[in-house]
Amino acid sequence: MKSKLLLTALLSVSLLACAQETPNVRHKKKNTSAKTTVQKPKFVNAIDPICDMKTDSDMKDTVVYKGKTYGFCSSYCKDEFKKNPEKYAQK
Repeated sequence: MKSKLLLTALLSVSLLACAQETPNVRHKKKNTSAKTTVQKPKFVNAIDPICDMKTDSDMKDTVVYKGKTYGFCSSYCKDEFKKNPEKYAQK
């Protein structure tokens, strides 16, 4: 009987010790003093040279060719442009 009581007491103490709250973690504050502005790229082309769709300033498929940024509606059109950029850059 004493061993059951002692075992119960030890288990209770162990459970109470494990049930304590986790410590508060203080994260470093973000450095808000440096303001960064992300500028949208300006595309040379208003229309995708591969499929003739209009280009938007938020397109993610872009290629820089001879210092100029070209926008594309899809990765397929971008890859086609890369195969022969001279042909499509003159459009």
